Amino acid sequence: MYKVLMVDDDPLILENNQTFFRAMGYEVICAATAETAENIILSNALDCVVLDVDLPGMDGFTLCEKIRSKTGLPIVFLSGYTEEENRIRGLLVGGDDYVCKPYNLKELELRVQARIRAGRAAEPPKTLTYGPFSICPASCSVSYDSRSVDFSSYEFDVLYFLARHPGEIFTPDQIYDSVWKAPINKGQKSLQVIMGRIRKKLYELCPNHDYIQTKRYKGYLFVPTLDNAP
Repeated sequence: MYKVLMVDDDPLILENNQTFFRAMGYEVICAATAETAENIILSNALDCVVLDVDLPGMDGFTLCEKIRSKTGLPIVFLSGYTEEENRIRGLLVGGDDYVCKPYNLKELELRVQARIRAGRAAEPPKTLTYGPFSICPASCSVSYDSRSVDFSSYEFDVLYFLARHPGEIFTPDQIYDSVWKAPINKGQKSLQVIMGRIRKKLYELCPNHDYIQTKRYKGYLFVPTLDNAP
């Protein structure tokens, strides 16, 4: 499931975008100002931002320029300005695409999907670091201070996925769909076994903190610090 932030000060546009993208299987977060959007971008694991140019206060171009030094998150501009100069400016400040209003919702969704896929293909997996705890995709290893543990590819893929979204609860179905694109009905018990192995190795590495937690009837989540527990 892709997570998309929609930023627009027109509530009708936000509602229409949200309804369509949710029907297509996306998780959608909405913001009416650039300031709100900036806070969401810097505190959430997102896959793409659909950003209106003409916003109250800080405009979309300025927001894009501000966050570009901090994230490579794909940004698709929406704008009623059709002039070539504005489209060029949107790309120069770091936007990945520029869609003029009015637009077709299906075309917008296809552009968003293309930018997400292009970004994922171009960006190699990054090492995730939470204090002394580090997850390295290059070696499929996890370390805490000077100690390290090797994980199987299945174990590492699940851990890395959860750690990329700290504090978020994922059902077994969501984990299978996001990590392996496999149906859950054939593998729930195997996922439980994999989770057990992951938690055992993490406990051996750091017995003072339970990084992978289970929420009964809900799913699993990665908790980098005790303060982040939901």
